[in-house]
Amino acid sequence: MSVMDTDRFRAALLEERRRVEAAIQNLHDENPGSLAEDAGEETAYDNHLADTATETYDRELDYTLEENSEHVLADIHAALKRIEEGTYGICTNCGKPIAVERLEARPWATLCIDCKRDGERR
Repeated sequence: MSVMDTDRFRAALLEERRRVEAAIQNLHDENPGSLAEDAGEETAYDNHLADTATETYDRELDYTLEENSEHVLADIHAALKRIEEGTYGICTNCGKPIAVERLEARPWATLCIDCKRDGERR
């Protein structure tokens, strides 16, 4: 992979990192405390069961989104490290180059499309 390609993917990864970090921060800003803290001890008995269920569902969804974002962030950091090490764009399973189209769609990809498909079939 040429230096220009690596620079382009580094820029894409850095932009995606900024976007994911902003999303995580937004989730923290929207829900700074626990569900119990948000609802308050007194209001937990006053709320309708459906309201409490909706609040719980929304909070669990936010936790799941945050956890997924943290995984993507770790993958982005690993991809940036691979750029520095000179191994970016090489499949970690078979050692063949990862198609540019795949890297454009998912710049933190570690597997070529064939290895990814093989892994999903198992």
